[in-house]
Amino acid sequence: MKKIDTKKAPCAIGPYSQAIITENFVFTSGQIAINPETNQIETTTIKEQTEQVIKNIAAILAKTGSSLKKTVKTTCFLADMNDFSQFNEIYERYFTEKPARSCIAVKQLPKNSLVEIEVIAEI
Repeated sequence: MKKIDTKKAPCAIGPYSQAIITENFVFTSGQIAINPETNQIETTTIKEQTEQVIKNIAAILAKTGSSLKKTVKTTCFLADMNDFSQFNEIYERYFTEKPARSCIAVKQLPKNSLVEIEVIAEI
């Protein structure tokens, strides 16, 4: 296994790696809407936060030699399922290959984020 770390995505806020490569796959940790330049959540809407989360994931995947187009599975966590349709508007712009997906509502996300996404992608 190989641990991945890039300054183009937020650093881990706990005892975990941004991603792990094993065999021909990369497994990302869940990403929230932290701007890696400021280490803060600067956005307040589900659409803005989803954009930032996907930018963070894209940066991690790029570091591994993968991309959003090579994503095979996403797991998406929403703080409020009422945001589902707005979340999907942004999500479908980036995950154009339509990977397998789970999307669940949770009671609370780290730093009170509105969305968190983790992916499994081919390298």
